[in-house]
Amino acid sequence: MSERKEKVANYLKELTAEFLGRENNRTSLITVTSATCSPDLKRATIFITVFPIEKEKTALEFAKRKRGELREFLKKVMTTKNIPFIDIAIDLGEKHRQKIDELLRE
Repeated sequence: MSERKEKVANYLKELTAEFLGRENNRTSLITVTSATCSPDLKRATIFITVFPIEKEKTALEFAKRKRGELREFLKKVMTTKNIPFIDIAIDLGEKHRQKIDELLRE
């Protein structure tokens, strides 16, 4: 990954975590685990985990609903010329890691 792409992805991750932390209604804990950007920096995917797991679907819908507001927030804060279109997804890698940890503890 290019250094610029990595920087933008990390910055998006931090800003999205800040935004979701403010907007979240506290019925679940939404953690931003990572972010990826397309090579042209026009698209980004933000990966999240949700606790408790039963609230995952609701939290993902909430985060996706807030994408417009998130984009406005990013426009105000980011100094880059283009603000990427954001998609939000559940971090399955993190989910699998937690499952493995659980199995190892048994």
